[in-house]
Amino acid sequence: MTDTAESGRVVRAGETCWRTARADRLGVIVDAADYFAAARAAMLQADETIVLIGWDFDLRIRLAPGKDLDDAPNELGPFLKYLVRRKPRLRIFILKWDMAVLFTGNQLLPIFALDLKSVARIRLRFDSKHPWGAAHHQKIAVIDDALAFCGGIDMTVDRWDTREHAPHDERRRRPDGSVAGPWHDATTVVDGAAAQALGEVARARWKAATGRRLPWSRVPRRIWPEGIEPQLFDVDVGIARTMPKFRGRPPISEIEKLYLAAIKAAQRSIYLESQYFASASICDALEARLAEPDGPEVVVINPLSTEGWLEQETMGVSRDLRLASVTRADRNDRFRIYYPVNAAGEPIYVHAKILVVDDDLIRVGSSNVNNRSMGFDTECDLAVEARGPAERTAITALRNDLLAEHLDVRPADIREALNRTGSLRGAIEALRRTEGRSLRPIPRREMTPMEEAVARTHFANPERPADPEARLEHLAKGLVLSVPPEAWVAVGVATTAAAFYFYRRRKKR
Repeated sequence: MTDTAESGRVVRAGETCWRTARADRLGVIVDAADYFAAARAAMLQADETIVLIGWDFDLRIRLAPGKDLDDAPNELGPFLKYLVRRKPRLRIFILKWDMAVLFTGNQLLPIFALDLKSVARIRLRFDSKHPWGAAHHQKIAVIDDALAFCGGIDMTVDRWDTREHAPHDERRRRPDGSVAGPWHDATTVVDGAAAQALGEVARARWKAATGRRLPWSRVPRRIWPEGIEPQLFDVDVGIARTMPKFRGRPPISEIEKLYLAAIKAAQRSIYLESQYFASASICDALEARLAEPDGPEVVVINPLSTEGWLEQETMGVSRDLRLASVTRADRNDRFRIYYPVNAAGEPIYVHAKILVVDDDLIRVGSSNVNNRSMGFDTECDLAVEARGPAERTAITALRNDLLAEHLDVRPADIREALNRTGSLRGAIEALRRTEGRSLRPIPRREMTPMEEAVARTHFANPERPADPEARLEHLAKGLVLSVPPEAWVAVGVATTAAAFYFYRRRKKR
């Protein structure tokens, strides 16, 4: 990547992103303890509008567990009510994917959500305007159109954690009394024109979901959350989206194009953090670069396993399939994939969605490395491409800071190991421990014929919208052609159950 020709850059408005917009300040926030505190501090400064767009919200969560910060309530729902009662001009708009309750196990309308419906200046809506089986996965918060957060963290249960990811941290207690496991996540905060542009994205979602337009804040303001140090200043931020084709709306695949352009431009290293590793297009692009004799090294941070048996049987086996293919392509031994553990050796669930290419580009957002995020679900990512040494230094420091967290060392130790070994994978192996907090290689797993057949159908990991019956037919054909005859009974049971499920859903519409 060079600074001379715009055509040679990765972040290109109208192609790999919707548009670029200037941010006076940009911060990358790692883990939800800092994000929830920053969002709370920012919302306390709001005067006119707060727009919250998410995959899920649970209004019972505590924004600062274990702390009494001020007179404002700590739980999200009461906190929002406190804000509108304290500020007579403030209006709050919350848009949540309508199906998230089935995946989180939360109540459809927790008591505070019901209570919010009686508050005149708070609007809570459930967004069902999506293709069958798709998800609204964007995570955006816009305050007075002056400050915005965009990334991978939802304001819901199981997200709050500190960068220490301490074993059995009581502050991770859920509303039902159980304690969640350690969780690694990331988001961004921007101000200036970039925040206003994210306000446009949020308003477009609200208009599509409800048919109504949201008001704009009338007076431009400067807001920044206390406790957050920006890493980048006066930068052009690319805003990239995924939007599936739906009811006459054309598809948008800026995020996939951004990933592919960044991978193609990489010269030395590609660093990825993602919940999944199951995108056909991205993994194919990585395989092509790994096959080059002098291509970049690739380091991926994933969770050890996915959440729950259903995801393990879908996204988990899809990762197994892609890992087998990437490993075959890695003839030059430049690919590594790890999962983090805490001080007790407990796996830390990785939910962050981060891409760092060389010292030239950083991308943080809601999109995962899976097919769904490339063309099926709604997503929103932010990307910054360096134009000079200040940005390159900041991007390198952000990547090193992430590695330092995972390896439980100082960023200076990462820099020294990089200088000594000359590679990311060399530095990681030099600093990695076999006991205590560190990174550990993800073991390869042999798939059963049935698992491989299911993974190859992409039934739960589709790239584009399709009629449910067509997807069911594709699944059945793929299974029958791929599994031995002794497994056909299991195939019949699985497809019959799926057909009954589709039938019941259609009858309920």
